[in-house]
Amino acid sequence: MKNVYESPLSSRYASPYMLGLFSADTRYRTWRRLWVELARAEHDLGLPITGEQIADLEAHVNDIDYEAVAAREKEVRHDVMAHVYAYGLAAPSAAGIIHLGATSCYVTDNADLVIYRDGLRYLRGELLKAMKNLAAFADAYKATPTLGYTHYQPAQLVTVGKRATLWLQDFLADLEELDFVIDRIPFLGCRGTTGTEASFMELFDGDGEKIDEMNRKLSRAFGFSRCYSVSGQTYPRKTDSRILNVLSAIAQSAYRMANDIRLLQHDRQVEEPFEKNQIGSSAMAYKRNPMRCERICSLARYLMADALNAPMTASVQWLERTLDDSANRRISLPEGFLCADAILRIVQNVTDGLCVNEKIIDRTVREYLPFIATENLMMEGVRRGGNRQELHEIVRSCSMEATARMKNGEPCDLLSSLAEHSEFGMSKAEMEAILEPSRYVGRCPEQVSRFLAEIAPLLANVGEGKVELSI
Repeated sequence: MKNVYESPLSSRYASPYMLGLFSADTRYRTWRRLWVELARAEHDLGLPITGEQIADLEAHVNDIDYEAVAAREKEVRHDVMAHVYAYGLAAPSAAGIIHLGATSCYVTDNADLVIYRDGLRYLRGELLKAMKNLAAFADAYKATPTLGYTHYQPAQLVTVGKRATLWLQDFLADLEELDFVIDRIPFLGCRGTTGTEASFMELFDGDGEKIDEMNRKLSRAFGFSRCYSVSGQTYPRKTDSRILNVLSAIAQSAYRMANDIRLLQHDRQVEEPFEKNQIGSSAMAYKRNPMRCERICSLARYLMADALNAPMTASVQWLERTLDDSANRRISLPEGFLCADAILRIVQNVTDGLCVNEKIIDRTVREYLPFIATENLMMEGVRRGGNRQELHEIVRSCSMEATARMKNGEPCDLLSSLAEHSEFGMSKAEMEAILEPSRYVGRCPEQVSRFLAEIAPLLANVGEGKVELSI
């Protein structure tokens, strides 16, 4: 419908998987699965629930009558009870035992935890694909000298591949944090209206071990190793902070990489992919804009800001439960996942097709290499009998003069100026022999190889990272 607002995250950016994961069908089918497993656990522990009732529930997990739900919710103003009612219509033999002993947060919160856990696992795979692309790029260009920058001013040489390992290392830190979060998400279980399990104390005649076993069964059924030790009515909203924080961390790393590429594309050294028929500007047909990296940065800013919602919500939860978290979480958590998914999809696309303009890189290196090599020239001059302090002053004055000429658009020849000073004891030809770029990249190739070897086991079984973007 073109006359109704649609989130760009769903219409333009996110993957079919993530859109499906946060769909109404996934959420409400998960609710029904939770009701099935609750009935199964209660049956196993001796409550009057039959196998036939459980089978009836299982047979109708997917056939949700949304019209019946909407009509009932309009009448009772309660979404969970509307779904209980509709489930009872579909599985009439079990209508009387659905949701037995539970509160609404049994389905809402546990379903959220299942969906968030599955979303994080999916993002982990997408992050690894991006990392694999970057690792291949770093390896291919590990020995290609390029001008390094500090303060975005020319500095010592690095290599194209070494710079890529800085981006890759950021993503590795995100992967480690992501694994930490995934491994430490507990299940809420079925804990009652204030987390006391009082309703189950009634149902199980005060047998606390049966309650614990019920929650262990529920946790295992959904792939969780444990429940929260204690809770109010909901799971602790600190968990949402932890989740959005790691999504923000991924955004931060993606932003840093994309911003670096934007700077390098300005200098025509490294460029993001550009399609054969792509248009860079409606007015300036010659333009080749870094629009994918700009999109990464744009979405990353949104995600970093979105992550602020969770700590603000977690900090104002009153006592055992308040509902001012609900509307915020309905937006901030799904949007955070969709945004992180979109960012990683674009990162994969960019890193799979980076264009390195080696001739321009070499020209830039050659332009600044005489300045970079001055320390080596001083050391060689000392070996030939020169005074280090005198040579330093000659280098300083000649460099300032050469820099001034460059800034004025005039040709400059630093080596000729230095060779005119007999204190160096070197001709210009002897000085030029020292200007081999590979001599000035330090241990870059070795550092790249060593780092890639360290992370190779993580990337060994990762699939291809190529992503075709629709826009």
